Amino acid sequence: MTIQILVDADACPVKDEVYRVAIRHGVPVTIVANSYIRIPEHRLISRQIVSDSFDAADDWIAEQADADAVVITADILLADRCLKAGARVIGSTGKPFTDDSIGAAVATRAILADLRVGISETGAPRGGGPAPFTKADRSRFLSALDEALVALKRGR
Repeated sequence: MTIQILVDADACPVKDEVYRVAIRHGVPVTIVANSYIRIPEHRLISRQIVSDSFDAADDWIAEQADADAVVITADILLADRCLKAGARVIGSTGKPFTDDSIGAAVATRAILADLRVGISETGAPRGGGPAPFTKADRSRFLSALDEALVALKRGR
């Protein structure tokens, strides 16, 4: 198999960073989304447009994920599926999802989903969204992706 990077692209803030690291390592990247996303013209970069049905992008990525894949996603449930398929998974902030950490992440997601349901005591909708993306997140992501690709190449 060939090492590849699969990107859950709809809300991914680090696509440009993925392109740079992938080109430097000579690793193909597939940008997966349910609508057209502009990508650079490069032989290593492609896009996969899936249907707009619920979880179509996640399903496509999970089916492609294997021990030679690095998956970029902030989706905890997709991360869990890809880890089970043997892939390395990195969040857009550079935090890797691992077999050791995914259980707690899935549980936390479930708790937070329960808390977001309904209206707070003040009448405002619950939830607040993710923290703002920072330069430190971008730097951590670049390092994590580089490390994952080096480890995959070394393990071959």
